[in-house]
Amino acid sequence: MYEQIREDTLFIIFYSGVTVMALIASCYLLLRRGNAFAADVTPPVRLRRWVAAFFASIALSHAWYMPMFFLSSSEDIRLCDLVGGLLDCMTFFPLAIVVLLTMLQDRSRPLWPVAAMMAPIVAGGVLGVAARSYAFLPMVYVYFLLMCIALIIYMVRATRQYGRWLRDNFADLEHKEVWQSFVVLAAILLVFAIYVFTSKGPVYQYAMQVIYVILICYLLWRVETLSDLSIPANVAAEEIVATEHEEDNALSLSIRNNIGPLLQKYCEEPQLYLQYDISVTQLAQQIGINRSYLSKHFALQGISYNAYINGLRVQHFVNLYHESVAKHQPVSIQQLAHQSGFRSYSTFNSAFKQSMGMTATEWMNNVAE
Repeated sequence: MYEQIREDTLFIIFYSGVTVMALIASCYLLLRRGNAFAADVTPPVRLRRWVAAFFASIALSHAWYMPMFFLSSSEDIRLCDLVGGLLDCMTFFPLAIVVLLTMLQDRSRPLWPVAAMMAPIVAGGVLGVAARSYAFLPMVYVYFLLMCIALIIYMVRATRQYGRWLRDNFADLEHKEVWQSFVVLAAILLVFAIYVFTSKGPVYQYAMQVIYVILICYLLWRVETLSDLSIPANVAAEEIVATEHEEDNALSLSIRNNIGPLLQKYCEEPQLYLQYDISVTQLAQQIGINRSYLSKHFALQGISYNAYINGLRVQHFVNLYHESVAKHQPVSIQQLAHQSGFRSYSTFNSAFKQSMGMTATEWMNNVAE
């Protein structure tokens, strides 16, 4: 008896700690203006607010389940559990899906389908509370599982589209890719589904709290390191106007036919590609042409904007290497990669192998031979 009371007390303390942690994380994202994790990153405000709402839903979810620790009547415990499940279906689950969608910044996706997806689950929860019975839960669980499978399939497709959009618009993809985020969140969702279907024993209870802690920490890091990638409204409007008059504008046609020489003059010769995180929009403004024309130019060349910039950087690395060898200077791959515009060494390795067909080390060994 004493051991059971002690275990319950420890769990309540841990449970309360997770509640406070979620509440603090929510307030931090809502109230703090700066960025504690990456001072040079400006995260998207929309994502920051939705993640704050999601953290608040975690805190509220813990709050409305808290009375179960102090109720003695099985009838009261069942009602508290059913009401908590219904409130989770109205807050925690839809907000988790919204956070996944808002991480993708290639376009603004409508959020009303999330409400439509959750409607059958909420209806099942309402029936359960009204009847004070778990009889409707098996059907709800089956629908929940099917919804999770459909959501994962959709997110895989959407993330691939997002990846293509990144490569067409940004030279540096460090911390912009979101595959890792979705893999982690999908794993957490799977564990939660397992917990829902078993939902017995202290191991699962502690496991769920650990998952909440991991989720809070990871999402905090993700929202603080993911840059705001939205295209300014005035730039997007200019592109729409230019596209509408594209066929009738002889000057625009002339510019599109001369994009290659313009890139040579304004990007390659002044080594603009060495600028970290230069976007296709910034390059188009530097050249003085419409962004959509520049994107179409790369598409006609069969390459992405990211591949174009990194190809120039790799060639710059090759030139720096030959200069260092000719002057009998010590060669540091990391230093030369940084001087060539690569902030991340892993990004350099990937770009070099894609451009040269081998790693930088292998290429240097071949040159030495």
